[in-house]
Amino acid sequence: MTKKLTRRSFIKRLTFGTLGAVGLSYGGYYYAHELEPKWLKTIYKDVASTRLPSSFDGFKILQITDTHIGFQYNLEEFEKMVNQVNHHSADLIVFTGDLADDPSRISSQTLDKVSNLLSKIEAPYGKYWIYGNHDHGGFGTSIIYDYMERSGFKLLKNETVQIDKDGEYINLSGLDDVLLGRPDLKGLIDSSEVDQFNVLLCHEPDYADEAKQYSFDLQLSGHSHGGQIQLPLIGYIVTPDLGTNYVEGSYEIGERPLQLQVSRGLGTTRLPFRFLCRPEINLYTLVSKS
Repeated sequence: MTKKLTRRSFIKRLTFGTLGAVGLSYGGYYYAHELEPKWLKTIYKDVASTRLPSSFDGFKILQITDTHIGFQYNLEEFEKMVNQVNHHSADLIVFTGDLADDPSRISSQTLDKVSNLLSKIEAPYGKYWIYGNHDHGGFGTSIIYDYMERSGFKLLKNETVQIDKDGEYINLSGLDDVLLGRPDLKGLIDSSEVDQFNVLLCHEPDYADEAKQYSFDLQLSGHSHGGQIQLPLIGYIVTPDLGTNYVEGSYEIGERPLQLQVSRGLGTTRLPFRFLCRPEINLYTLVSKS
């Protein structure tokens, strides 16, 4: 027999339901604004290739991206990240863009501290970086360059360097930002380097659809923030231009194939929240495959 719902019971249920919804909403807000954005994790990924020289088997590349300092990400979190990066003892460090959210609004004192912290990062085979769209915005092109240079990071702006190890090498290329810079893929890898293991740093992941036409084996990107907010059955909530097709994780594109790795990054932009989308640094271990 179904129990009759009295007016008193109805009001009671409605009151508890309303209070519960408010509590969950507040709890969700607090978690997404205060807790998850600071809950840093490291993503470990093996990248295998037949073109990788044997001396690079086990070589570790650590990627940092999208700190967006000045929006929500602060110096305390930045210092924790630097300590975690050094803990991994990577061979090579790359920063794939968007150091500051708005370079025109961040103080020189803050950038001094950022630069000093970045200078503490150690990598025996070098530290390299590329521009993101926010680095070019707000008159940041020269500002960000100066502070990154002081920290010992070398800019790769439409250029390629060789990373040498035990008489063998891989190529590391960096592309200028696609949205606000002047990217040029054509001159990065010439015909004599087609059979080498070639790595591309490109801020915007969707540009992999262009990069796959060239002789790259691995592309490291950020920009998308992993959608920043992910909701069950709905998916990614915050995806920027050129960060909608490849939002996070690993993809294989084209015939070579190009292995695309997309990091969620560290900071936030547009909305000061992360939900089901923890911030991350990414450690890639290269594997020489016969």
